[in-house]
Amino acid sequence: MRLLFERPMVMGILNVTPDSFSDGGRFLAPERALRYVEQMVDDGVDIIDIGGESTRPGAQPVTETDEIERVVPLLEAIRSRFEIPLSVDTSKPGVMAAAVQAGADMINDVRALREEGALAAVARLEVPVCLMHMQGEPRSMQANPRYGDVVEDVLQFLSERVRICQEAGIARERLLIDPGFGFGKSLQHNLTLLKELARFKSLDLPLLVGISRKSMIGAVLDRPVDQRLYGSLAAASLALWQGADIVRVHDVAATADVVKFCQAVIRLPD
Repeated sequence: MRLLFERPMVMGILNVTPDSFSDGGRFLAPERALRYVEQMVDDGVDIIDIGGESTRPGAQPVTETDEIERVVPLLEAIRSRFEIPLSVDTSKPGVMAAAVQAGADMINDVRALREEGALAAVARLEVPVCLMHMQGEPRSMQANPRYGDVVEDVLQFLSERVRICQEAGIARERLLIDPGFGFGKSLQHNLTLLKELARFKSLDLPLLVGISRKSMIGAVLDRPVDQRLYGSLAAASLALWQGADIVRVHDVAATADVVKFCQAVIRLPD
């Protein structure tokens, strides 16, 4: 898949997990998942991101075999019915390889290819990959996250991972970056990252932002997960204004409208 950024893209989330923070267990039945894919396509999704392991705070890891059994049949079923670009949300090289063989066009890795064998796998697979920043591991990352300067620290981490990826034979034009909202960050860290998101454009790489329904929105608005749509749309608007190229979301139709309206303003001549 070649990613073209003539306008920002909407990445729809499809978790086939029993324990994801927002939609855990909803799409374990294949037919229900396929109906949801059809709905997202109708709503204007550009990419669908499929995950078989929850990375919410406190989440327990799953085996590579279990993750493959969750995502590969679904990837094959979606690919047989739809032409929409597909991403796999995984850190495991075996899952990456199996997913690409099953039809995935892109890899979205919360560990930025730090798992053993992941760099070599992506270099061999020759698909785009998103490198995300995460401090710690999902089970403990929110215990006590600390930074000197959160924006500068995350920037330096992503810059270093980009360098390592290129040295491993992954072409720069296949790399995307994600500051990792909610992954080992306090509320203040997350708000600061969003306020200064434009600084990440200095890396001159496509920027993916995933804030949809996250706890930072719940903390500010005092809303449970199922009542965070308006906050999510506000966060998406702020991210788009600062140059986000992909917004990863649960609410595709509403976000597609946000993208369209933001672009109408952003594209106005100075």
